[in-house]
Amino acid sequence: MHPLRLDDLDRNIIARLVENGRESFAALGLRVGLSTAATKRRVDRLRAEGVIRRFTAEIEPTALGWTIEAFVELYCEGRVPPDGMRELALSIPEVSEAYTVTGEADGILLVRASDAAHFERVLGVIRNHPGVSRTRSAVVLSHL
Repeated sequence: MHPLRLDDLDRNIIARLVENGRESFAALGLRVGLSTAATKRRVDRLRAEGVIRRFTAEIEPTALGWTIEAFVELYCEGRVPPDGMRELALSIPEVSEAYTVTGEADGILLVRASDAAHFERVLGVIRNHPGVSRTRSAVVLSHL
């Protein structure tokens, strides 16, 4: 994908939507100096061009009982394509984010669990997945 030409209004709209993806077109338009219709057209264009991929809710993990967060590095046997790692990540509900990376590890997963025992069970599932030769974990102590 080639970088798209975004003007200052596009960037302002994007910044406002990052702050509050539920803001109405009318309120958003007032903040950026456009009519409701012009704001909607801009947002629709940004969505159609793939700049805005989706609108989502950011959930507080502890509200769902997820008190443990850990980054799990995946080390795979041979060459595991990104689709293989994606399938692994999608098959485990506790995996909230997944990335392929450069360096020694092949991928990194962000895992959320209710407690240490739950995390250990999830780690066992990851380690037993075909193609995964080993893992290395870092449990999050705090968010900065």
